[in-house]
Amino acid sequence: MKRLHVHVGVADLDKSIGFYSTLFGAEPTVTKADYAKWMLEDPRVNFAISSGNHAANGIEHLGIQAESGEELAEVYGRLKTADRPVLEEGATTCCYAKSEKSWIADPDGVVWEAFHTNGEATVYGDSPALSALSDNAAANACCAPAMPAPAVKACC
Repeated sequence: MKRLHVHVGVADLDKSIGFYSTLFGAEPTVTKADYAKWMLEDPRVNFAISSGNHAANGIEHLGIQAESGEELAEVYGRLKTADRPVLEEGATTCCYAKSEKSWIADPDGVVWEAFHTNGEATVYGDSPALSALSDNAAANACCAPAMPAPAVKACC
C-alpha cells in the first residue's frame, strides 16, 4: 500500500517538532539536528520537516512512497503518461535515506517525487536543488537533480 509523502521546510525545527507531535499525537520516528520524520498510519503519510539549508519555509514537495519495487514501477508508469517531463533519478541518498526515485512537476510547478526507500543513510544528501524542477521550489532545497523545463505552450 502506497503512502502520501509531504515535506515541509520550517524556521524552528524544535518548535515545529513540538507542534507536529501534538497535532499527530505521536513523536517523530526519525529526528536529526536539521530534520524530523513521522511515519503515520492514520492518516497514512510520511510527513517530514527540515530546517536550515535544506528547505525554505512551507511545502517543498509532495510524493508517493511505494513499499516495493513493483509499486514503484506502477507509479513510474503513471508519471510517464502524465504529459510532463519525468526525471528518473534512480538510486540516491536524500533525507537520511537511500532510495530509488523519480521526479515530476505538475502544470503549476508543484514538485512531486515517487520513491521506494531501501535503507538509512548517515547524511541528509547532496543532490541538486528542487528549483531545477519548478520556480515554486527553494533554490537551496535538497533532493532533486536538474530536470529539463517543460515546453511552454502558446496562449490564445
